Amino acid sequence: MFTVKTLNKISNVGLSKFDEAKYTIDDNTQSPDAIMVRSAAMHDMEMPESLLAIARAGAGVNNIPVEKCAEQGIVVFNTPGANSNAVKELAICALLLASRKITEAAAWAASLKGTPDAPKTVEGGKAKFAGPEIFGKKLGVIGLGAIGGKIANAAVALGMDVIGYDPFLSVNAAIQLEPAVKVTADINDIYKNSDYITIHVPYTPDTKNTIDEAQIAMMKDGVRLINLARGELINSAAVVKAIKDGKVAKYVTDFADDVVLGEENVIVLPHLGASTPESEDNCATMAAHELIDYIEKGTIKNSVNFPNAELAKTGDHLVCVLHKNVPALIAQITSVVSDKGANIENLVNKSKKDWAYTMLDVTGDVDADAFKSIEGVVGVRVL
Repeated sequence: MFTVKTLNKISNVGLSKFDEAKYTIDDNTQSPDAIMVRSAAMHDMEMPESLLAIARAGAGVNNIPVEKCAEQGIVVFNTPGANSNAVKELAICALLLASRKITEAAAWAASLKGTPDAPKTVEGGKAKFAGPEIFGKKLGVIGLGAIGGKIANAAVALGMDVIGYDPFLSVNAAIQLEPAVKVTADINDIYKNSDYITIHVPYTPDTKNTIDEAQIAMMKDGVRLINLARGELINSAAVVKAIKDGKVAKYVTDFADDVVLGEENVIVLPHLGASTPESEDNCATMAAHELIDYIEKGTIKNSVNFPNAELAKTGDHLVCVLHKNVPALIAQITSVVSDKGANIENLVNKSKKDWAYTMLDVTGDVDADAFKSIEGVVGVRVL
């Protein structure tokens, strides 16, 4: 029996995927085999020795000590694309909020409650909330993955001229794009030509402040910016300064900080991108399947610290070894099998930066402790 612990409220649709004959959901256990989490901070959490995997019901994993988990042989999963439609819809909403002064108009109208002849005042004051249409305007999309691609396609359907940039654009993502989406290899094309810019890339040290003073200086006067991905991708101070200087017309973000809160022509929302029941169900379901596949079959898919890999078991044992990506280690792993007189029917080895995963389909006896004694091995399971 395996035990799954949840650190946040996880959709029952996802939790129902765990077979009750094999899994127990116990939020009080101190020795879980797996953890499901949304936003709970885990950096100061002591990881129990029993823990095999963590699944984040969402895309970002900033709340999880990913490298520390790798060193302890804990596979960390996320759920890319599961919330993509929800974020796409919020991004389209943000485009309209950035254009039509909707939030300002609604706040002003609400402020007139109890005043004489409020309906006439509301109607008479609408001119100061005029804003441009998005139809025919150029939208720049930075990042054309599961979310950015959907936004690009939706914007085309709304009559926008869309240009996208993604140096890591996969073949699968590319074929999902509408033919009208123009893909550029130069991100500066986005900055120089767009009326609206929306960013949808992961936050890493390399993507921090993707939009800063230098990038804003290249942009059209009156550009409108949207950030529903990660707050650190856009320099808040640079944007606020550009708004005050008249360079940026509007900034819509769902990442609040003291720099942007309360500023004119900045709309700050709670982080609502995935806050739909459908998205929560989708994320929880994907996370549950990732954990089940790893625990029962050794299959890794959508891990952020170890490579994707799978291997069917045809022999007596499936040996799953998490290890550092260093020379000669695979030879040591296979030697452990041959030393026991067992036979390797099939083998898969995949690597991801500093870490690797080796799966061996073995006929004959195996000694799990012998694998664990190899320097650089951080986790071993025999299924």
